[in-house]
Amino acid sequence: MIRRPARRAPGRTPFVRYLAAAGALVALGGCNTVVMRPAGDVAAQQSSLIVWSTVLMLLIIVPVMALTVVFAWRYREQNTEAAYEPDWDHSTGLELVIWAAPLLIIIALGALTWVGTHTLDPYRPLARTAPGKPVANDVRPLEVQVVSLDWKWLFIYPEQGIATVNELVVPVDRPVKFTMTSSTVMNTLWVPAMAGMVYTMPGMETVLHGVLNRTGKFAGRSGNYSGAGFSHMTFWTHSVTPARFDQWVAGVKRNRWQLDNATYLKLERPSEKVRPIGFRNIDAGLFKRIVGMCTKPGESCMEGMSHGGPAVNDRAPRPGEAKGALTRDPSEKGESEHLSAPHGASPGQNDPGAGSNRNMTRLEIPALPRANASREA
Repeated sequence: MIRRPARRAPGRTPFVRYLAAAGALVALGGCNTVVMRPAGDVAAQQSSLIVWSTVLMLLIIVPVMALTVVFAWRYREQNTEAAYEPDWDHSTGLELVIWAAPLLIIIALGALTWVGTHTLDPYRPLARTAPGKPVANDVRPLEVQVVSLDWKWLFIYPEQGIATVNELVVPVDRPVKFTMTSSTVMNTLWVPAMAGMVYTMPGMETVLHGVLNRTGKFAGRSGNYSGAGFSHMTFWTHSVTPARFDQWVAGVKRNRWQLDNATYLKLERPSEKVRPIGFRNIDAGLFKRIVGMCTKPGESCMEGMSHGGPAVNDRAPRPGEAKGALTRDPSEKGESEHLSAPHGASPGQNDPGAGSNRNMTRLEIPALPRANASREA
């Protein structure tokens, strides 16, 4: 029986595969590489730092990879013309190249990283909004208080007296100071076109400075996985002219919703795919209470933040509870009695105030079974 050669399935020829690969490369070439082509000066400096760091590392990586191929080809087994020196073990010139080149690259990379990271410290106020455009002394950054919720973003504008959910609007060429916290778990505020990522953490404040140098609509999202609704924890950042920003603020103030403590507790509940919401009036002390983790009635604020309740660790001890160091009177503090010799068994919980409970020198060695057995024999 004669078998016919099997036909190739459509689309399986090498030409079609190469064509598909080329089409994929063309499609990837059209992607918006916002990290490397941002719209803000801070993000632009960060992208430049990435480029220069990569170039410095490639100065050693590319020659090593190229020399690996050259040596493998030149000293292959079939090349009988290559020099054979089995007793060779040292070359001063080669040692200098091997150690000096990487050392110089590491020094340059370290210096570049040190200067860049200190210049782009997220807590450091911006010294310029663009190359050659320093920030004037009378220019105040726009303050935005950010709260990461499950699973949405709350932006509070204390100067304007408004707040928004899943919508960030900033004036072009004006420095922005983000003061950030979280309601539950850690998150990361990330607007790639504007600046880098900084974590938001419950009970803590973190700071990020940034600026946008051209008007437009830019994507923002969370850069840290935080549960089921993480995929939809996105928002749009709008960079507008100062006049358009004032119009937007006036429009938000015409909304009927107000952001007080009760509204925040409803907003804090987990929800997904929340559309942008604007609040015309905000509780001035809400952000501090969120940081102090005391938005619910009856909760004690951290770090002594006042909201009508006591600070942590200043409550009276419950019956039978020992006083903590923070609640004791200075006259009650002192060193415990030093015991250097056993003086009886410790009563433990039967007598919590007994001095023997502090005795750390008494050691009862249990009798070994074998020793007992030998004695009985």
